[in-house]
Amino acid sequence: MIGVAEEREERRGRTGAGGDRSEAFSPGRGGRADAVLLGFTRALRAAGVAVSAERVHALLRAVDVLRPGVRADVYWAGRLTLCGDRDDLERYERVFAAYFGADGSPARPARAAAPPPRLRLVVRDAPGGPPAEPAEGERAGPPVASLASSAEVLRHRDVAGLDPAERAQVRRLLAAFALRGQSRRTARRRPARRGDVDPHRTVREMLRLGGEPALLRRHARTERPRRVVLLVDVSGSMGPYADALLRFAHAAALGRRTEVFTIGTRLTRVTRELSHRDPDLAMAAVAEAVPDWRGGTRLGELLREFLDRWGQRGMARGAVVVLLSDGWERGDPRLLAAQMRRLHRLAHRVIWSNPRKARPGYAPLAAGMAAALPSVDAFVEGHSLAALERLAAVVRGADTSAGTVATVASVARERS
Repeated sequence: MIGVAEEREERRGRTGAGGDRSEAFSPGRGGRADAVLLGFTRALRAAGVAVSAERVHALLRAVDVLRPGVRADVYWAGRLTLCGDRDDLERYERVFAAYFGADGSPARPARAAAPPPRLRLVVRDAPGGPPAEPAEGERAGPPVASLASSAEVLRHRDVAGLDPAERAQVRRLLAAFALRGQSRRTARRRPARRGDVDPHRTVREMLRLGGEPALLRRHARTERPRRVVLLVDVSGSMGPYADALLRFAHAAALGRRTEVFTIGTRLTRVTRELSHRDPDLAMAAVAEAVPDWRGGTRLGELLREFLDRWGQRGMARGAVVVLLSDGWERGDPRLLAAQMRRLHRLAHRVIWSNPRKARPGYAPLAAGMAAALPSVDAFVEGHSLAALERLAAVVRGADTSAGTVATVASVARERS
């Protein structure tokens, strides 16, 4: 994708200097526009839209041909190149409104004679001259590039250090998330063009033709996502991150195969409370259901309770289990280590997301984290939007660096 941006810059340089179009797409500004669009496609991926490199290339080409300064053109270029099915349309609407600002709805074809509202993606200031006055019908306000750039910066900011306005924008972006477990092949089969011969359908087709030879009918195994189980730490040490992580869990719980629990001094199942479509209503319901906000942490005991009551009976079998915690343990670390080994035997994959992992010089020296790490398949960060996007990719089955967990564990042993 970066190569596409470089190719565009080189081509713009060859098209000549002069004219309004070459001025609008000067190398500096064109690079900024490409960065904004690439950040937008990353947000779409986090929302569950299958944005491939080919679709990103098509988006950049389409925006180059259309009017990049007009919001309607950017909206329709992305919708026609990035959306592959009907399910993508609703996600695209939400991500576009959250990423390019919620002050206006996504552009629609204009029915009146007046031109559509214009929010510039690339600022077209004349060299050495004052900024141009807004055209008639143009909406005053910050350009789209500024709004998108702020969203791109927020993706990498630590959630614990945001002010209220930034937290509100992060909540809008989190509402567009989607979490899908790694796909697995099932025993059920569906008709397909390629695959094993389906004898029943083939014989029925021959009988329909009166015994005459017929084309062989084939079938293939279907795939379905694995169940995802989220265990969200709401203890006092996780207070700055609890709201963002629960909103991430809310977006994930809107799927059918996701279960969410909170852990602190008690284990609380909050899947039903998070089933509300409205994130604020869901958070209010969770606040009433969870009695141990900002308390202590009993990871070992609560993990044992989860396995005894739900996990052993099937909820954790073959599932992707994600623990979102900093690993501070008030109880016996040996109990946590034993329960993590038990969980690892049941689950398909165990992922631990620690918001404090991104801090410089971090090592899992906390007793609970050090005890749990040998039974963890992937150890990732969880402090920002970008980190949660990477977590969603790992849940979908993306490979992490092979030696990440082993390297962190060895560092912890050396420092201890």
